[in-house]
Amino acid sequence: MNEFLQLLRLNRNYRFLWSGQIVSEIGDNFNNIAVFALAMDLTHSGMVVTGVLLARAIPAITVGPIAGVLLDRFDRKQIMIASDLLRAFIALGFILALSSHRIWVLYAFSALLMAASPFFSAGRSSILPTIANAREIHTANSLTQTTQWMNLTVGTFLGATVVALGYKWAFVFNALSFLFSAWCVAHLRAPDVHGFRAPHRTHPRHQQTHPFDEYREGLRYMRSVPLVLAIALLSVGWATGGGAAQILFTLFGEVVFNRGAAGIGMIWGCAGLGLLTGGIFANWLGRRLSFPAYKVTVFVNFVAYGVTYVLFSRAQNFFWALAFIFLSRSVMAINSVLNYSYLLRTVPNRYRGRVFSTIDTLTWTMMMASMMGAGIASIRYDPRVIGTVAGLLTSTTAIFWGWANWMGRLPKPAFELELEKAPEEEAHTDVRI
Repeated sequence: MNEFLQLLRLNRNYRFLWSGQIVSEIGDNFNNIAVFALAMDLTHSGMVVTGVLLARAIPAITVGPIAGVLLDRFDRKQIMIASDLLRAFIALGFILALSSHRIWVLYAFSALLMAASPFFSAGRSSILPTIANAREIHTANSLTQTTQWMNLTVGTFLGATVVALGYKWAFVFNALSFLFSAWCVAHLRAPDVHGFRAPHRTHPRHQQTHPFDEYREGLRYMRSVPLVLAIALLSVGWATGGGAAQILFTLFGEVVFNRGAAGIGMIWGCAGLGLLTGGIFANWLGRRLSFPAYKVTVFVNFVAYGVTYVLFSRAQNFFWALAFIFLSRSVMAINSVLNYSYLLRTVPNRYRGRVFSTIDTLTWTMMMASMMGAGIASIRYDPRVIGTVAGLLTSTTAIFWGWANWMGRLPKPAFELELEKAPEEEAHTDVRI
């Protein structure tokens, strides 16, 4: 925890980025609760909630590659500001659903909101190694992810309170949160003459690269570095169970344990507490693990995640189920922090936008397939069976990672953040007060 406080105290750029993250992500949760509650009020149909989820997932999948190319071509800071300003305008558009009482308005603005989001989320990951030096990057990544999980827990609780006062206030706060985030990003100071642009290889004036060619170049880079490709596939493997959890947590609270909304809240609460605990521990652990030990840790944690997910699904006692979901999310949080820290240190600046947007796109795709599969399966199968299958699917990911490591196919990448800057430049990696 001291490392988090020291980072916030000394690194001005990161402090602004983190402040914007807190407010905007809490605002996102206000929006989520308000949209889903409004959808149920307008239609009294659970299928509409599924429709809103699909309306959000499809744009995130299709726009992700475009966002990656633009982030690696233009100024990332300006793109993030534009994304925030656009999302602030879109967030206010949800108020139209209150007066029109038309569900298509929720679908349309949900899609537009998510279409603008990859430009910010992938952009934040892309500039993190620019504003945090090699010594700070792991702590910055740990704090960013832990804050995201904390905001999910706190924002859900506060969002329910604000929605009780009126849907309009939730949408207005969400819009204001994006404006505050844009203000924070605008105050980031470029650490060097390159600013927040990715370096480019020089091309002859008559030769222009097509955006699709640039995206394929990013994919070729990912295939050429086994560790980067393996981490991307790990995210897909996690999503096989992570997507189903969006459906299963509700089913377990309502159907399996018959505890209603309180049971759902307790399951989500323990899952969130597990993420926070794992994220904080990962910050301590990541600075002490060698590269071989890191790879073994990821393997063990993935097995533990799958096993505890299955145990959660089979538990007959509600409180044992809460304990197992806490453990399951804790070990997955550790893996998430460790994996992203290696990505931030090893992916060259010119590829970061495309790499992070591609991983987000792949994860969203599998999440959507997993949610749909779990929802359809819930019509015929017991939630315990679905949860068991989801846990086993996730565990198989560990088999492929373990096999690749055992066969020596996960070497340490040649590029590292420490090598990106000369020693005399590293002291100026971040702007300090």
